Amino acid sequence: MKKLTAIIKPFKIEAVLQRLPESGVLAVYVSEVRGYGRQKGQLELYKGEEYELTFLPKARVEVYCDDEAMPAVEKALQEGARTGRIGDGKIMVAPVEQHELV
Repeated sequence: MKKLTAIIKPFKIEAVLQRLPESGVLAVYVSEVRGYGRQKGQLELYKGEEYELTFLPKARVEVYCDDEAMPAVEKALQEGARTGRIGDGKIMVAPVEQHELV
């Protein structure tokens, strides 16, 4: 079993979820996170004052799948999340040991 963790732009969640193949996907979890990377933050205007948002909003998508389905799931994450601009995100893959609750 594999765990793919993707950190993506929040507005791309629906596109990613639509592309995930049904076979082999055991579970999907989505959470809101904030991150700092090559985007370096952005300037915002609040009540006439400028301030910098250091940590930008992102979405964390965790997908658990069978080993055989991992390449298809990774491709679906890439196709769904890619905009071609800085800040599209990262995909991390890790092996998972499966244990039952007693």
